[in-house]
This record gives sequence, C-alpha cells and structure tokens, in this order.
Amino acid sequence: MIKQSKRGFSSANLKALFRLALIVISMLAVIGVGAAVFVLLEFEKPTVGVDKEIKFVGGAMNLPVLAGDKKSGLRKIAVTVFQNGTAYPLFSREFPRQSWFKQAGPAEVREAVEMDAKGLGLKEGAAELAVTVEDFSLKRNSTELRFPVTVDSAPPMITVEHAQMHLQQGGSGIVVYSASEPLSRHGVMIDKMFFRGFPLHGKERQYIAYIALPWDSVKPEDTRVSGADEAGNQGQAPFSVHFKKAKEKKDRIEISDGFLQKKMPEFQQHYPEMKGTLVEQYLFVNRKARVWNAEKIAEACRNTAAEQLWQDRFLRMPGAGRAGFADQRTYYYKGQEIDQQTHLGIDIASTERAEIRASNRGRIVFADYLGIYGNMVIIDHGQGLSSLYSHLSRTETAVGKMVEKNEIIGRSGTSGMAAGDHLHFSMLVHGIFVTPVEWWDQHWINVNIKNIISPKPSPAAPAQSAAIQQQQPAETHAP
Repeated sequence: MIKQSKRGFSSANLKALFRLALIVISMLAVIGVGAAVFVLLEFEKPTVGVDKEIKFVGGAMNLPVLAGDKKSGLRKIAVTVFQNGTAYPLFSREFPRQSWFKQAGPAEVREAVEMDAKGLGLKEGAAELAVTVEDFSLKRNSTELRFPVTVDSAPPMITVEHAQMHLQQGGSGIVVYSASEPLSRHGVMIDKMFFRGFPLHGKERQYIAYIALPWDSVKPEDTRVSGADEAGNQGQAPFSVHFKKAKEKKDRIEISDGFLQKKMPEFQQHYPEMKGTLVEQYLFVNRKARVWNAEKIAEACRNTAAEQLWQDRFLRMPGAGRAGFADQRTYYYKGQEIDQQTHLGIDIASTERAEIRASNRGRIVFADYLGIYGNMVIIDHGQGLSSLYSHLSRTETAVGKMVEKNEIIGRSGTSGMAAGDHLHFSMLVHGIFVTPVEWWDQHWINVNIKNIISPKPSPAAPAQSAAIQQQQPAETHAP
C-alpha cells in the first residue's frame, strides 16, 4: 500500500502537480517573453504626417500632426528647424510609459502642435522643418518627416484704410485695411470681441471686416486691426471710434391667462422639461430657452460666405411697426412684475399670413422652429451679415438655397412668443443683433459702406458716373 501524505496526496501526485506548475510557469514565461519581444524588440517604425502645408516659420503657429504606432506605442514627438547645419528645437513632447509587456504609449496622437520660433536666433531665409516621432521599443524606432520652409520673423505691416468713425449701441459699420503680405487670420478686435475679416473683392491684399456694438455695450477701450501672416507673425494697427449711447426705450407687456393657456402647450412639445404652473413654464421659456435660442442663432450666423452676397439697402416689409429694437420690456402678470428682457428686433404687422420676402440676396442657413422665435428663417448675406425672420406660420424655403431680394421665404404668423400675427425682423453682424433701421436706409449704406469699398468715379468719367446713378434712381431712404 502506498503511504499517503497528511493532506491526502501521494508523492506521485505531488510530483505531477509540481511538473504541471513548472509547465504553466514556463508557458507564462514564454508568453511574457513573447509579449516583451513583440513590444520591446519590434522593428516597425511609427508613422507621422502633417495635415497642413507649412511654407513659413517665425511666429506663433499651429502644426497639425498625426502620428501613430500600433505596437509599442508612441514615446516622443519633436519638431525641429534645421538651418545652416544647426538644429533649433521648436517643440517636444514625451508620453509616460504605461506598461512594459503591452502597448506602452498611445497608438495614435492627433494634435495641433503649438510652435513659436521667436528668440531662437534663426536667420531670415531658407531652412528645413523636421517632425520626428519615436516609439517605446528598445530599439527606439523613429520616423522623421522633413520639408523646406522659409524663416520669416517680421510681422506684417497693417494699414487701416477706413474705420467707422461713429458707432452707437446696436450700431454697425466696417473697417477696411491692407497688409504688406498675405494674411492667414485677421480681423478687428473691439475689446474682447473679434470680427473676422474677408478679402475685399477686386483689391489685392485689402480686407473688410463688418463690426458692431451690442445694444448694451459700454464705450470700447481697445479697437484695433489684428492679423497674422503665414509664418504666424502678428501685426496690429489701432484705430479710434466715437461711441454714442442709444436712447433707452421701455415697453410694458401684460401676460394674460388666455395667452398662457394658448402658448404653453406649443412650448411643451419642444421643452418637455418645463415644470410647474403656467407662469413658471412661461418664465422657463422666456429666460432659459431664450438663452439657448440665442446660442443657436449665433451658431447659424457663423456659417457665413466669404464674399458679399447682398446689394444696396435691405427691404422692409410693408406694415406698421409694433415694437422697436432694444426695447426694454417689463412683463407683468395680474399687475405684478415677473420678468425683464430686451427685444432684439423690430416687429412689423400687416395682414394675417402676409408674404414674408427676403430683404436681400443671400443663402438660407436656418429654416426651422426655434423656441421664442417660433418658425424662423435666417439668411446669410456674406462676410458675417445676416437677417432673421420669425413668428412665421410656415417657412417656404430650405437650408442651403440661394434666394434673391424680394423672394418669398414664408408667411407671417403667431408661432413662438407672439400674441398676434406679425413679423419679427432682425439684422445681425457676426451674430450680434443690431438695429435694422441702418440697413433699411440706402443713404446710410452709401455713406458708410458703398462709397468706401466702391468709390465714385472721378469727374473725368461723367458717362460712367451717370450710368451708375441710373441704377439707383428711387431708393435713397428706408420706407
């Protein structure tokens, strides 16, 4: 009889278990060594690419880099400028090791590498830009991408050719400027607001930026044109503007039970999170939804064409004005004040279901329902200028469509926060609501825009001057 151990195993069983353990340990060791070999001793080089053509270096700029390594992972990304046999490091980033026996670094990195070559001692002229990536293998496989560049550290010279002299709260204007070299990003800064610039048609290295002040703006302290060349060098040119406060206008709005009972079911379809009494639901829409609507409008206005699509004054819908731009509205319910808001457009009433026509040529960028505005259309007129039509009973256009001045785009109605059938019309400059009155006035457009970007011909060409005058025989002022 074979004698058993105290735990009930024979010596033969113990030996078998020991052998099995050795096999398992050996297999694990082989797997571990294999993993280590796969990760640490791999010979496959990482990949690297640049999503932007870079011709110049010198100032602050972004270089979009896409790098990858599917095995050991990325260890390092470096950007270097080589000039006359000397290396000038521009950027370097190392990734921490995450593991030894599996992928140690990220498999893919896509980022805009911020570079600034100022202060490196580079000389103006030819150089090479190199982007190098390295993986986590023991061999430290690396890939380098090189391409020729020109070192340019001189900022562009920017000249203000024309700047709006007088600007009131809720008012608009333009700034025209030129540059000594092509600009990559440019526009006008008014304090913290940036107004993107666009090439001026038919003028080499001349640009135009439409500017505006919000209805509640304070006097600007910092007004300047700012532009960066292709090397990232920043140039600036200040200008001055005379600030004018707009006359304050007040309006009193009575909220009735009948209005609440009629309107809240409409908003409930779009904002099911509304809770509480009808008044509480109304305040939810008039406050929170109003803010969300403004964000959506600003987003739609950012989708602007680079060229001017409009011509001459904007059409005003026939009818009586019911509310003005920047009216300070106080809302009352049963004699008690419940809210205050600002009316950022002009209300025009005529007949029920009246034809709503495009005030000028442009492209439809919004045609849908939007909260307090109801059924709404926004037309992009190019270079940051937009017009808005709301409270429509229905829209008769579609996003992406080019419409001509006076083309039907919908019918007036009572959708949104409207008590009666009317059109709420707004003008916007880079998403900022401005008074439409200026844009309805051909004289204002001539003086502040048209005569600036298309100067009248000299007296030496009277025939051409007469032809131009005949194109605008009647529209001198807004109706």
